[in-house]
Amino acid sequence: MRREKSNYIIQSVSHSLDVLEQFFGEADELGVTELSKRLKLHKNNVFRLLATLESRGYIEQNRATENYRLGIRCLQLGQSYVQHMGLLHQARPIIADLVRQVRETTYIAVLRREAVVPIEVVEADRPVRIVSPLGEALPLHCTAAGKALLAFEPDDALRTLLPDGLPRFTERTADRPALVQQLRSVAAAGYAVDTGEHLEDVRAVAAPVRDYTRTVVGTLAVVGPAYRLSPERIEKELAPLVVKAGRELSSRLGFDLGRRASAAD
Repeated sequence: MRREKSNYIIQSVSHSLDVLEQFFGEADELGVTELSKRLKLHKNNVFRLLATLESRGYIEQNRATENYRLGIRCLQLGQSYVQHMGLLHQARPIIADLVRQVRETTYIAVLRREAVVPIEVVEADRPVRIVSPLGEALPLHCTAAGKALLAFEPDDALRTLLPDGLPRFTERTADRPALVQQLRSVAAAGYAVDTGEHLEDVRAVAAPVRDYTRTVVGTLAVVGPAYRLSPERIEKELAPLVVKAGRELSSRLGFDLGRRASAAD
């Protein structure tokens, strides 16, 4: 009988990763005492973990404050991750071209730990534009990018990704039953829309991206201020362009559109 992977976890490695993840939020620097409280570990253990990570360049100490912060190796690791993703390599020219056409911020996002995470962003060349934080976890249920991913997930995955008590961000945020209905429409139309469900004055439209296995591996989204992304503009201009760009990217990843159409027949 195969054992669960959780049975093979090395506690010290897990604690080291816990330390690193404390810096993923708003905290630029943290001291040993604060980390000890957060992780519920003895100060000596925290200090040894920090010393190990510091020796490898993943953590560095600010000599002026004696607090710790992320080291340069974290940046290098993140850059290596980005460079090795075929999705990004193929996506960059497509989203750059889309930004030139629509003059709105465009990004590629993927599903990570029950959130949608932008992994590449090209900003619009306008004084007023939306800035999509690279690498920030965004909610699935009230963003266009998130809904474009959810619409093609199997039912058992949706039960995990969409708990009953979905947090509300604005008055437009849908509850779970209404969202499930939305997702059916998204799957039929081939694109999703955010009409101020996450941020009141922000609108977005997104389409799924598939690879050669026909799996949805990401989403391509255009986002902008509400006064520029009217429902009419989204429907008549942006949605067709976003769907077209999503299909082009899918094709570059090996998704056979012709085969898909034949299978649908």
